[in-house]
Amino acid sequence: MEERTADEVAAIYSAAGDSVTVIGIARDADKETADEYKDKMKRNVDHLEVIKAYKKLDETTSIWGSESFTAIDKAITDGKAKY
Repeated sequence: MEERTADEVAAIYSAAGDSVTVIGIARDADKETADEYKDKMKRNVDHLEVIKAYKKLDETTSIWGSESFTAIDKAITDGKAKY
């Protein structure tokens, strides 16, 4: 296995933005039950926590450099409050 490229890291970071967006959307009672919504929130929070923990091959050094995690951290906190 090789280290992730800068493009791969950028794609992972971009995908994290999708979870941030999902967590920010209020439940639509016509489309999902409360339990379905809570499950969706948990899945997206878990996804963000996994992404934040990504390491290089040395299993110590983070893959992240100058990326801002302000929105991701807020989404994790907000999402956990919803389940």
